[in-house]
Amino acid sequence: MSQMPPQPVDLMIEARWVVPVEPHAVVLENHAVVVQDERIVALLPIADARLAYAPRERVELGEHALIPGLVNSHTHNPMTLLRGLADDLPLMVWLQQHIWPAEAKVMGAEFVRDGVELAVAEMLRGGTTCANENYFFPDVIGATYRKLGFRAVVGLPVIEFPTAWAKSQDEYFERASEVHDSFRSDNLVSTAFAPHAPYTVSDESFERIRVLSDQLDIPVHLHTHETAHEVEDEKAKSGLRPFQRLQKLGLVNDRLIAVHMTQLTDGEIAACAAAGVSVVHCPESNLKLASGFCPAEKLRLAGVNVALGTDGCASNNDLDMFGEMRTAALLAKAVAGDAAAFDAAFALRAATLNGAKAVGLEAKIGSIELGKQADFAAVRLSELETQPMFHVISQLVYATGRHQVSDVWIAGRRKLAGRELVGMDVAAILERTHAWRERIASA
Repeated sequence: MSQMPPQPVDLMIEARWVVPVEPHAVVLENHAVVVQDERIVALLPIADARLAYAPRERVELGEHALIPGLVNSHTHNPMTLLRGLADDLPLMVWLQQHIWPAEAKVMGAEFVRDGVELAVAEMLRGGTTCANENYFFPDVIGATYRKLGFRAVVGLPVIEFPTAWAKSQDEYFERASEVHDSFRSDNLVSTAFAPHAPYTVSDESFERIRVLSDQLDIPVHLHTHETAHEVEDEKAKSGLRPFQRLQKLGLVNDRLIAVHMTQLTDGEIAACAAAGVSVVHCPESNLKLASGFCPAEKLRLAGVNVALGTDGCASNNDLDMFGEMRTAALLAKAVAGDAAAFDAAFALRAATLNGAKAVGLEAKIGSIELGKQADFAAVRLSELETQPMFHVISQLVYATGRHQVSDVWIAGRRKLAGRELVGMDVAAILERTHAWRERIASA
């Protein structure tokens, strides 16, 4: 019986290690990932792959781990242009006295477009392939992500005061509907409602969001329980903790993406688990603003879907998901008083598959599995900072820096090649960034 000729495919990536994330904590040595029409069609040993497939492009990564593209589950990417503007301040002083006034002076379509482009360049160089975005001018944000071929969930903002994006409650919802419709069938860009926080959104708006979220089947992405002060203010105002208010309004369900959650009772943790809520842990932003400590290990043990986000560059100061994984793992151990808490394999899962689940994309991305979109990051582990090699996943979380990301693909298209951005003009991005610096500093 004659052997079948090799099957033509678009791409084959051969890696020293493949870390698929699902199955959990598995590392496959000397494996190849085969891609056709943007999707993963095979994952098998390199020797077998070479017999079975004839790729139009073959990439050999003999010193690398191939991981799913990282998912930044909470960010405000236009705010890259405010990086370092107002540091070392508590949340409300930082927000009300510095960030909101600065945004009021410069916010507009160009600011948003240029901030997102700077953020995409930074994220790609750090292995991130999907962002859950929360900012104004979502039409511009989505169009910029689409143009750059970057995967994103674009927040549809709702807040109870006028901004450059919308002047009234009705206008926020009208514009949200228009933006959602414009990305309804897009492969890379989808939408979520993004009410800012319980302290800036009314019951009436939350009720409208709940109805529309159910009708459109999209997530609701909001900051909540970020600080003790927020919780105490809500109790004084309504007699309820913010989470209780969200429960009363019917928003505590499997579409809720609850960001920060540093102030939680055991009952609230159990309620999140029962309802299928996703919690996005932003450890570095919480540390920098002294907002509190998310009980990440308690959430994990309760079965809550815990994802990771950087928050915006104005409060974190970077979009480094490798740094976020390491900080999340270390901080969780200290908070739990348990060195085994939030182990390396879970940290990687929180930054990939759990993030995909939080934003409703777990069927498409977050792990290297057959049928999923080909979103990958290749991490060079031969550098002296990650030697000797005993445990690949531990090394990725506890020792690897984002500068070790060499190559990135989104939907099978190379976006970073040998540390060089593909299809992006770095000099032009820097020139626009410098111009914004001058404008913001003199405003």
